[in-house]
Amino acid sequence: MDTKLKAGLEVHQQLDTRKLFCHCPSILRQDPPDFKIQRQLHAIAGETGSIDTAVSFEAEKDKTFIYECHKDNVCLVELDESPPFEINPEALSIAIQLSLLLNCEIIQHTQIMRKTVIDGSNTSGFQRTVLIAKNGYIDTAQGRVKIDTIALEEDSARIIRNEKNTAVYRLDRLGIPLIEIATAPDLTSAEQVKETALHIGEVLRACKVKRGIGTIRQDINMSIKTSQGVSERVEVKGFQEPSMFLNVIEKEIERQRLLLEKNQSRKEVRKANDDGTTTFLRPLPGAARMYPETDLPLLHISRDLINEAKKNLPKLKAHLREELKSHGLNEELASLILKEEKLEEYKELLLVHNNPHLIAKMLILWPKDIASKEKISAEKLEQNITADAIDIILTAVKNKELNESQARDVIKEVALGKSVVDAVAEKKEKLPSTANVEEEILRIIKEKPNLTINAYMGIVMKEIRGLTGREAIEILKKLLK
Repeated sequence: MDTKLKAGLEVHQQLDTRKLFCHCPSILRQDPPDFKIQRQLHAIAGETGSIDTAVSFEAEKDKTFIYECHKDNVCLVELDESPPFEINPEALSIAIQLSLLLNCEIIQHTQIMRKTVIDGSNTSGFQRTVLIAKNGYIDTAQGRVKIDTIALEEDSARIIRNEKNTAVYRLDRLGIPLIEIATAPDLTSAEQVKETALHIGEVLRACKVKRGIGTIRQDINMSIKTSQGVSERVEVKGFQEPSMFLNVIEKEIERQRLLLEKNQSRKEVRKANDDGTTTFLRPLPGAARMYPETDLPLLHISRDLINEAKKNLPKLKAHLREELKSHGLNEELASLILKEEKLEEYKELLLVHNNPHLIAKMLILWPKDIASKEKISAEKLEQNITADAIDIILTAVKNKELNESQARDVIKEVALGKSVVDAVAEKKEKLPSTANVEEEILRIIKEKPNLTINAYMGIVMKEIRGLTGREAIEILKKLLK
């Protein structure tokens, strides 16, 4: 049976700044809370005058919510005992940068809104959100995907424990700036969904965002079309990794296809499970839960703010990769420098030592190979092989105190814990002088005359340790003239 997918992607990413509407730090705490408060939340009508379906669903549970708080990262704003401060300027600047990188139109006059949420994840019963940009796009292998909207909003409180009549939340996460990027329903395959998520993820990582599990959340809105008709839209939440997309989407397509055959398709929100299945969470919310924020004025995004964001616009990995390749690095080395986040160290070393290949080998290839063979942990490797250590080794190579082969040996010694100064000094003592090397090679030629240059190369490299192939071939060409 021919089944067509229609899907849109929502990506929610925490920004690495203070909270959005106060000055509290965006730090998650693991120690016991300083105090707790208790609330019950009630359904209210949105801007249209109606109570949203999803809000009514939560209200029927009649739950009590307990909020755990720490004094140093929760204030009266999180407790809903004080009006919000003006929007965090750093978070706004990052949102503008992301909008520009995704080819969006910035909305210069925009209303901060309240979105009714009474599942306990907000003490106020609503989440503040503001539309920053619209009408952007990215290009994928299967065609252009429109970016419908980019919004900046408060992250929700962190669930600690959920029981039948009570839920316990922690307010450390409440108010952390969260960027929401929503595509149009232009995605037509699981592969395109994954490609789009990876592309948006690359754009996000180019900016000042938080890293690690829980800092990014991805949702898919999807429906299918078959000979039986068109299914209702379902929102699937809980994708932590793009690797989950293919399995979950394929199984959800099959689930929706079976429901269409039974005429049982319905709008709902579902949770993505690790095995690829999905579980019902709540009815799909609509626009009825939105209404204006009355404690804050209209947000004005000036041309000066936009121009400042443009001036400081970060480069994407694709552009950085091409820049590295222009230095003569191959695709593998360029990609590894970016993947291992060694770009800044590479650039610093390149300013002093104009040897891109050797710098890349010392930063990435040699340490990884040595760590694998010697069973050295990533933490120990990072601690021992610093940019300063590499700088000392590169200086010795530039001054012809070490050759490349010996430089690799030094990297190994340093990785195992030896002082870089001691490791370089030991290798320098063992480096044969040019005169002694030429004398040794001349002896080999006299003892075994009339061999090919390749044959001499094999003998020389075997008998004279610490000599590179390039050095050997240059001396042989000179002596065999």
